[in-house]
This record gives sequence, C-alpha cells and structure tokens, in this order.
Amino acid sequence: MKKRIAVLPGDGIGPEVMEGAVDVLKAIGRWFGHHFEIEYGAIGGDAIDRFGTPLPEETVKLCKESDAVLLGAVGGPKWDTVPVEIRPEKGLLAIRKELDLYANLRPIKTYDSLVDASPLKKEIVDGVDFVIVRELTGGLYFGKPSGRKGDNAEIAVDTLIYEKHEIQRVVEKAFALAQKRKKKLTSVDKANVLESSRMWREVVNEVAPKYPDVTVEHMLVDVAAMKLMYQPKQFDVIVTENMFGDILSDEASMITGSLGMLPSASLRTDTFGLYEPVHGSAPDIAGQGKANPLAMILSVAMMLRHSFGLQEEAEMVEMAIQEVLNAGYRTGDLWNLGRGVVVGTQEMSQLVFDRLEADHALSSILAAYL
Repeated sequence: MKKRIAVLPGDGIGPEVMEGAVDVLKAIGRWFGHHFEIEYGAIGGDAIDRFGTPLPEETVKLCKESDAVLLGAVGGPKWDTVPVEIRPEKGLLAIRKELDLYANLRPIKTYDSLVDASPLKKEIVDGVDFVIVRELTGGLYFGKPSGRKGDNAEIAVDTLIYEKHEIQRVVEKAFALAQKRKKKLTSVDKANVLESSRMWREVVNEVAPKYPDVTVEHMLVDVAAMKLMYQPKQFDVIVTENMFGDILSDEASMITGSLGMLPSASLRTDTFGLYEPVHGSAPDIAGQGKANPLAMILSVAMMLRHSFGLQEEAEMVEMAIQEVLNAGYRTGDLWNLGRGVVVGTQEMSQLVFDRLEADHALSSILAAYL
C-alpha cells in the first residue's frame, strides 16, 4: 500500500508528540510492506510566525493532495494579541471546513492499568468503552452573523445554524458506527429549548428505520453531562452537534484520567481523515519533554484503521501501548499515588516503538513455524 500523509506538527507540544508518532508510522510501513510518504506543513501559530496566516494556501494544497492528515496541536498565549481573525485556532476551524471534515470521532476507553488515574471511582470507570461522534463543520462555531454589535460593542452575537443535510450525514455516520459496535446510539441535544435541536431530533428519527438493529435514545445535553460522570458504561455511540460534542468529549476525558490518552479522527464521506490528539498545545510544558505522546500515537492507529483499512496494523499499535502501560510506565499526567515509572515524551515513544518491534519480531517467528 502506498499513501501520502500530510503532517502538521503545529504549536507547543505538537512537534514533540508528533516525532514519536511518525517514527511508529514509518516502522509499521517497513514491517508490513507499506510506503507512507510523509510531507510536512504549517498550521496555527507556527504558520502565523512564518507566513502571517494560521492556514497557508500551501498547507491546504498539501492536505488536499494527501490521503490523510496528522495534526499535533495549535495555539498558545504567544498569539493572544494577534487579531481574532488570524488566531491559531482559526486555522484549525478553517482546515476542517476546507476539507469538509464533518464527523469527529473521539473514542473514550479505559485501560485496566490506568483506572486509578481517573478522579472517578474505579467501579464507575472500569470497562468504559464508547465513542462520541461530534458534528464538526456547522453550528455555533460557524454561524453568521457573529461578533460585537453596537456603537460601544456591548452586544455580542453568535448564531447557531444547521442545515438538514449537515445533520443527516453525521447521524448516518454515527448509526453505521453503532452497527459495528454494541448497536446502541444516544443522540444528545437540547430539544426542549433550541429549534436546531428539535430539527436534530427529527432527523435522527427519520434515519433510525434504516438501522433497525440499532437501539436509539434521545438525551438532553445536561442529562448526558451528568450521566457521563456517574453512568458512563451505559453509552456506546453518542452523536451530537458541534458545541455539545466539544464540551462533552473534554468532560469525558476525566473518565480516562488524562487528555493525553485521547485520540480523535475527523472524517468526511470518503476514506480521507484528519487525525489528532484531543489535548491542546500545552505551552506551559512545551520543550520540557513532559508531554504524553500516547494520544498522538493512538491517532496514528485510528488513521491506519479508518482511512487505510489496516485493522491488524492498528491493533498492533494499540496493543503495544497497552503493554507499555501494563508494565508500569507513565508520563507525568498519568502519575498516581506514586506507582509506576515516570518517563518523558521521548522515552514513552521509544518504549512503544520497542514493544512494537518486539511484537513484530515474535509474530514473524510464529508465522515462520505455522
């Protein structure tokens, strides 16, 4: 298999966590006979410093000519004083829009060796495994008009707009995912208040008969927020609009104990996707070798699975991470009660790489004798 991958390291800890992830990707390519062509581009604050814009045309062109995108993180206080229209985060919103990446998948899964890292009780988080599907290109973040109004700019306006087809396509994606999992879909809205949510609920009900084997429930967003904290095991696939998905997925990170363990995929109708960790650029620890690279590496696994259909390779990466965690290695964000061995960014990436190499060697030996 030959694939071209655009790599956008971004800002803060982005380049640090990306380095190990790219090494893992290249190794998978060598071991399984794939050719992954890596091309680097600029986005966010890095792009502002170099090109005066958070999303250069060259980056858009690179991404459109690639089969998938790996993104580190964007933003930081360094760029707080730049005009709002060219803030680093505008580059992230724009690339999603440019590439029509309408469905964001955020898996929330606990590891047996990390249940004590969660601030929630063990019996609540043990065995949690669900996915949040967030609509990504519509809603409040993209609605027009928006901004400050009036002579003294004392009125602020944001507009929440959804077209029916935008809702329908992400709901279809969520139903298809639920069909491959435990066949349960929870649609989250605020239909008791918002007209857009009432249309959202109508669309879910219209799509549901196409998936008769999937059980559907509607849940108000405030109820969903509570249940994520005390009954998270009841969820399988959650589908919701842009802002609700943004908030709920960050809340759900507390189940795993750290944002550093959460990957994500932003998909469109074909196999193309943009893959990134849920965490931000963490400028307070940038350059110190403290960042957790596992979410970025897990994002590579998601890319292998969702964009390239390489299930075995994806599972191999995920298993290597689980084995390293089981062996007691932790980055600082996962340190809990003095247990385990604390390692830095490069050390953790190397441990995963070494485990992958050992697992590959063992599987090759076994294959030779079978």
